[in-house]
Amino acid sequence: MKKDIHPKNYRLVVFKDMSNGTTFTTRSTVNTKETIEMEDGKEYPLVKLEISNTSHPFYTGKRKLVDSTGRVDKFMNKYKKHYEKRKKQQQ
Repeated sequence: MKKDIHPKNYRLVVFKDMSNGTTFTTRSTVNTKETIEMEDGKEYPLVKLEISNTSHPFYTGKRKLVDSTGRVDKFMNKYKKHYEKRKKQQQ
């Protein structure tokens, strides 16, 4: 294995899922500008996530669309006529 290719500045960092507010702490080297004070009274660097294992449909088993950039809406608008036509055929 190559020597000295891994960073040495690991520290505790809090990751927060913004869709449900769940937080977890792990060691990381990610650079952040925000901090958060945890229950133990200490401040930790904060990384905000759009989705994590606590909100992702694969892990939760719930069929829920999480779309923060509007891609689902764009797709639905693009193929709206197709869906309406198919719906009429099924009735």
